[in-house]
Amino acid sequence: MNRITELFKIRYPIIQAGMIWNSGYKLASAVSNAGGLGIIGAGSMYPEVLREHIQKCKKATQKPFGVNVPMLYPNVEEIMKIIVDEGVKIVFTSAGNPKTWTSFLKENGITVVHVVSSSVFALKAEAAGVDAVVAEGFEAGGHNGRDETTTFTLIPMVKEYIKIPLIAAGGIATGRGMLAAMVLGADGVQVGSRFVASEESSAHENFKKTIINVKEGDTQLTLKELAPVRLIKNKFYQDLQELYAKCPTKEELSQFLGRARAKRGMFEGDLIEGELEIGQVAGLIHEIKPAAEILLEIMNDFEDARKEVTKFDF
Repeated sequence: MNRITELFKIRYPIIQAGMIWNSGYKLASAVSNAGGLGIIGAGSMYPEVLREHIQKCKKATQKPFGVNVPMLYPNVEEIMKIIVDEGVKIVFTSAGNPKTWTSFLKENGITVVHVVSSSVFALKAEAAGVDAVVAEGFEAGGHNGRDETTTFTLIPMVKEYIKIPLIAAGGIATGRGMLAAMVLGADGVQVGSRFVASEESSAHENFKKTIINVKEGDTQLTLKELAPVRLIKNKFYQDLQELYAKCPTKEELSQFLGRARAKRGMFEGDLIEGELEIGQVAGLIHEIKPAAEILLEIMNDFEDARKEVTKFDF
């Protein structure tokens, strides 16, 4: 047992990230059943769709699972009410001020974790009363921090300031990456990209097949003027770069992005005009596997790496 397994009552200190269009109840329940903490991503769900996924997840697993709520999305009040009504016990909040909902959630017996990208925000989250933080580095896929602080740098910096449990995220898809994060001070890890390329992920097969062919340098952080996002360099990305060459206004960028671009790419499988969000670590992902197999593979790799480290003699 460590602080994360004890906090969530899980076997392994591995959390599956709550990723829009990728993490429905099938993935969350599969990860939880395998000994990690599965997370339903509420960011891409209408409130009643979220309720359906929570109810199906409760039927699919008797183990703990959680819901991720990006607070910048509409209907957040209705989403929080559904979470309480359905008896969800773990909530990961992101993209907003942790003060807004932490007290409400904790008053309803819910364990609260907030996602941050800096030690400053980690301290604010701790002051707001959260039970743990996820510190996510620049390598991560999807929406990202503006400071471009890498995981390798971020984790020990956050660890220096906070006392609550720390979960590392960004660029972690293997047991060796997990070990490195924990040596740097993390109590557990959050894994996103690796679980996107799982059989239970709700991502489109076109997107999954694209992920396993991604190489180093195939992703880029962009759209900082709106909300920084890391994505694969497809036609949409290249067209965006051509627009950047004309020094567009924020309004022009927003108009070009339009609506539902991420859904179009990740959920509907449009590899040309869709937004394909994935982390740099995709270059290490070569197969689509069941979530339970992925989790076990990470843990086996973690144990092998830990044994290797003990052999070093300088």
